[in-house]
Amino acid sequence: MAYRVKITPRAQRDLVDLYHRIGARSSTPALNGYRGLRHAIRSLRHNPNRCPVTPENERFRHLLYGAKPHIYRVLYRVVERQKEVEILHIRHGARQEFETNDLT
Repeated sequence: MAYRVKITPRAQRDLVDLYHRIGARSSTPALNGYRGLRHAIRSLRHNPNRCPVTPENERFRHLLYGAKPHIYRVLYRVVERQKEVEILHIRHGARQEFETNDLT
Protein backbone atom coordinates (compact mmCIF):
# COMPACT_ATOMS: atom_id res chain seq x y z
CA MET A 1 0.00 0.00 0.00
CA ALA A 2 1.33 3.41 -0.95
CA TYR A 3 1.82 6.13 1.64
CA ARG A 4 0.21 9.53 1.31
CA VAL A 5 2.80 12.31 0.93
CA LYS A 6 1.79 15.45 2.82
CA ILE A 7 3.81 18.65 2.42
CA THR A 8 3.63 20.92 5.45
CA PRO A 9 3.18 24.69 4.98
CA ARG A 10 6.81 25.25 5.95
CA ALA A 11 8.06 22.77 3.34
CA GLN A 12 5.75 24.33 0.75
CA ARG A 13 7.32 27.73 1.48
CA ASP A 14 10.74 26.11 1.14
CA LEU A 15 9.77 24.80 -2.31
CA VAL A 16 8.47 28.19 -3.45
CA ASP A 17 11.63 29.88 -2.17
CA LEU A 18 13.81 27.32 -3.93
CA TYR A 19 11.88 27.75 -7.19
CA HIS A 20 12.60 31.49 -7.15
CA ARG A 21 16.17 31.22 -5.85
CA ILE A 22 17.30 28.88 -8.62
CA GLY A 23 15.52 30.85 -11.33
CA ALA A 24 13.31 27.97 -12.45
CA ARG A 25 10.93 30.38 -14.15
CA SER A 26 13.52 31.50 -16.68
CA SER A 27 15.88 28.52 -16.93
CA THR A 28 15.00 25.14 -18.40
CA PRO A 29 17.80 23.29 -16.55
CA ALA A 30 16.73 24.89 -13.25
CA LEU A 31 13.09 24.02 -13.91
CA ASN A 32 14.06 20.43 -14.72
CA GLY A 33 16.01 20.22 -11.46
CA TYR A 34 13.07 21.60 -9.53
CA ARG A 35 10.71 19.12 -11.16
CA GLY A 36 13.16 16.32 -10.39
CA LEU A 37 13.15 17.30 -6.71
CA ARG A 38 9.33 17.28 -6.67
CA HIS A 39 9.35 13.86 -8.31
CA ALA A 40 11.86 12.55 -5.74
CA ILE A 41 9.60 13.80 -2.94
CA ARG A 42 6.57 12.08 -4.49
CA SER A 43 8.59 8.86 -4.79
CA LEU A 44 8.63 8.63 -0.99
CA ARG A 45 5.12 7.21 -1.18
CA HIS A 46 6.80 3.94 -2.11
CA ASN A 47 9.11 2.67 0.66
CA PRO A 48 9.70 5.91 2.62
CA ASN A 49 11.90 4.09 5.13
CA ARG A 50 14.60 3.61 2.48
CA CYS A 51 16.24 6.91 3.43
CA PRO A 52 18.48 7.23 6.49
CA VAL A 53 17.54 8.64 9.87
CA THR A 54 18.81 12.18 10.44
CA PRO A 55 21.74 12.74 12.80
CA GLU A 56 19.77 15.50 14.54
CA ASN A 57 16.75 13.40 15.53
CA GLU A 58 16.05 9.69 15.15
CA ARG A 59 12.34 10.34 14.51
CA PHE A 60 13.14 12.07 11.21
CA ARG A 61 14.58 10.83 7.94
CA HIS A 62 16.16 12.70 5.07
CA LEU A 63 16.19 12.31 1.33
CA LEU A 64 19.19 13.80 -0.45
CA TYR A 65 18.58 14.99 -3.99
CA GLY A 66 20.90 16.50 -6.58
CA ALA A 67 24.60 16.57 -7.36
CA LYS A 68 27.36 18.66 -5.83
CA PRO A 69 27.24 21.55 -5.27
CA HIS A 70 23.44 21.57 -5.59
CA ILE A 71 22.33 18.92 -3.12
CA TYR A 72 19.04 19.43 -1.34
CA ARG A 73 17.96 17.75 1.84
CA VAL A 74 14.30 16.84 2.30
CA LEU A 75 13.52 16.26 5.97
CA TYR A 76 10.47 14.16 6.71
CA ARG A 77 8.83 11.81 9.15
CA VAL A 78 6.93 8.61 8.48
CA VAL A 79 3.64 8.19 10.32
CA GLU A 80 3.08 4.45 10.05
CA ARG A 81 -0.33 4.40 11.70
CA GLN A 82 -1.75 6.74 9.06
CA LYS A 83 0.45 5.47 6.20
CA GLU A 84 1.65 9.03 5.69
CA VAL A 85 4.94 10.73 4.86
CA GLU A 86 5.04 14.25 6.25
CA ILE A 87 7.53 16.52 4.47
CA LEU A 88 8.78 18.93 7.12
CA HIS A 89 11.55 21.03 5.60
CA ILE A 90 13.62 21.35 2.43
CA ARG A 91 17.03 22.96 2.60
CA HIS A 92 20.28 23.18 0.73
CA GLY A 93 22.62 20.43 1.88
CA ALA A 94 25.46 22.86 2.67
CA ARG A 95 23.46 24.66 5.35
CA GLN A 96 24.18 24.04 9.01
CA GLU A 97 22.22 21.44 10.95
CA PHE A 98 18.68 22.42 11.82
CA GLU A 99 17.00 22.65 15.20
CA THR A 100 14.52 19.80 15.49
CA ASN A 101 12.33 21.70 17.95
CA ASP A 102 11.43 24.00 15.02
CA LEU A 103 9.80 21.04 13.25
CA THR A 104 7.79 19.39 16.00
